[in-house]
Amino acid sequence: MMMLDGLTRAHSRRFLLDFLDRELARHRRHKRPLSLVLLELDGFERITEGWGQLIGDAVLRELADLVRGRVRREDCFARWGGAQFVVALCETPAENAEVFAERVRQLVETHEFRPRGERLPVTISIGIATAAAGERDPEAFLAAADGWLQEAKRQGRNRVARAA
Repeated sequence: MMMLDGLTRAHSRRFLLDFLDRELARHRRHKRPLSLVLLELDGFERITEGWGQLIGDAVLRELADLVRGRVRREDCFARWGGAQFVVALCETPAENAEVFAERVRQLVETHEFRPRGERLPVTISIGIATAAAGERDPEAFLAAADGWLQEAKRQGRNRVARAA
């Protein structure tokens, strides 16, 4: 089975689910915090429609490289699908996950994406979930992060959202 996404070289969806299964077991056993950061490139359809799929792919690769450079070795960075990526942050409570997410959001917003020489403005929206006590289901955990991602998009995009 592929461990890496062919386009972005981020871990695959399958790898992420296996990683979360193990980390949720560790979370339950040792009562250690675990957070998920789900990010999505804002307006990806606009990029592919206006600039073409090859430029869209180049932006996804560059975005993945930017985020990967901020992820610790013990954490997991994976492509969830389309223009969505997940960072599983081990030993990380919600407040620290929010600091991480905001730094990544700012990094992407200020980065000079220049796929054809001219600057292409790129932003991301981010949802954060932290594993509840006894959390067992990776997909439910991801669904919680997705709910907060949708909230960030409802608030106007280029935002970080999480439970207070």
